[in-house]
Amino acid sequence: MINTSEVNSLIKLLDDPDPEIFDHVHGKLLSYGEAAIQHLEAAFEQAFDALLQERIANLVHEIQFGIVKNDLKLWLQGGAFDLLQGVLIINRYQYPDLDEQKVINQIEDIKRDIWLQMMNEGSPAEQVKLINHVFYNIHGFSGNTTNHQDPQNSYINQVLETKKGNQISLAIIYSIIAQKLDIPVYGVNLPQHFILAYLDESQQSEFESGILFYINAFNKGFIFGRRDVDMFLKQLKLNADKQFYEPCSNTDIIKRVIRNLISAYEQAGSTEKVDELNELLEIME
Repeated sequence: MINTSEVNSLIKLLDDPDPEIFDHVHGKLLSYGEAAIQHLEAAFEQAFDALLQERIANLVHEIQFGIVKNDLKLWLQGGAFDLLQGVLIINRYQYPDLDEQKVINQIEDIKRDIWLQMMNEGSPAEQVKLINHVFYNIHGFSGNTTNHQDPQNSYINQVLETKKGNQISLAIIYSIIAQKLDIPVYGVNLPQHFILAYLDESQQSEFESGILFYINAFNKGFIFGRRDVDMFLKQLKLNADKQFYEPCSNTDIIKRVIRNLISAYEQAGSTEKVDELNELLEIME
């Protein structure tokens, strides 16, 4: 428990003109961590002084960013098994107060709508066609082609709200739902384009890597083969490296989400956000 009157007294000193006093107060409030946030937010609402408001807002962000960094470290140390958890941690960077259960419920709703229509097992291609029908036609998801560089395309809560996203955010949601339905669809870290692979779990496929086919989540779940990946790499003048064909790890996916955000914020000229996201990328590296 923190001492409320002590915290409130410290907050009142945040606009002190003496840099030493400010540094001391700032450091002390920062050390309280998450427990100080509600007091800071209450003080922000009552503050009329622009400097005090700015300092409170910066301090709240600093505390919340520290929590994101810590959560990301813990996710990595825990083995990075839960992709949705990783995506939600990155989401907290921009939306620290988000009700994450809402995101989980939205994903469960789409999963349920697909499951209700899956009467029999069906072939892998039939399963994907059914997912595509529910995901793109019924729920209305599509690639954001008009505003592709918008950072909002990388935040899962925004993609679920607007039904528009970039290659990786749509692929993440698609694969999470497929895996919840025990359908083996996983992300593939193709340069300049993030795709999905449907794994042949009996390993009796035409590829040594046991992949039946690929899925383009950005293009309404379009199904294509290995030759198309070959052609794409040829256009990019890249060698046919194994990693461009096979499923990547959850850490690779989260790194790519962070890189997309860095690129989007660089274009927008948000240097502070670029610096902070580079800190998150360093944790991942």
